[in-house]
Amino acid sequence: MAPNPTKILVVDDDPDIVELLTYNLEKEGYLTRTAVNGRQAVEVAQEFVPDVILLDVMMPVLDGIAACRLLRAVPALQSTYILFLTARSEEFSEVAAFEAGADDYLTKPIKPRALLSRLAAALRRERPAAVSAPFSNVAVIEVGDIRIDRSAYTVTKDGRKLILPKKEFELLAFLAATPDRVFSRDELLNNIWGSDVFVLARTVDVHIRKVREKIGEENIRTIKGVGYKFNTD
Repeated sequence: MAPNPTKILVVDDDPDIVELLTYNLEKEGYLTRTAVNGRQAVEVAQEFVPDVILLDVMMPVLDGIAACRLLRAVPALQSTYILFLTARSEEFSEVAAFEAGADDYLTKPIKPRALLSRLAAALRRERPAAVSAPFSNVAVIEVGDIRIDRSAYTVTKDGRKLILPKKEFELLAFLAATPDRVFSRDELLNNIWGSDVFVLARTVDVHIRKVREKIGEENIRTIKGVGYKFNTD
């Protein structure tokens, strides 16, 4: 099989899981590196600059949630796809992962074939496939004092550059592309995360809150019982 240029960092303190994952990934042609704890993951990621990070939650030295926050603070890793693979199935763990900047969350035991399919679907979707036409055709979105450049993945407000992880950026761009239109949580989940990624509806709320922290509370309005809209009032 021809080498796949996609680079994947596997982070887990269980050597058997690391071996299982790297074997199956390399068999598909992916380029892999490994780390055994969160601290090492941050160090390796800054040098390797992976396209995907498979990240465990419970690890020594630095756990996966804390590591994810540090990874998302690295500019070169803003668009890296971070997928948690963990034995923690509690809702609060999943919410914490998405709050830290995760793109997806899967519980163990790991089924290699299902994981490979999930990765392939995520990597095919450089932009959400279900996005409406106005969003997909606009490269630069300007609403009020906010400018969103989708080709450069940059956001500025009052001329000041803001750092947004990939999912926060896509959520903001999607809402701003059709200001004052209300989108339900399900619509946002399908357009930003895709129908093949199983995440909680609360994930939208978490990301909305984080976007608001960066661009201001007044720009995104909650329509009670319905969803959210980019506000121009």
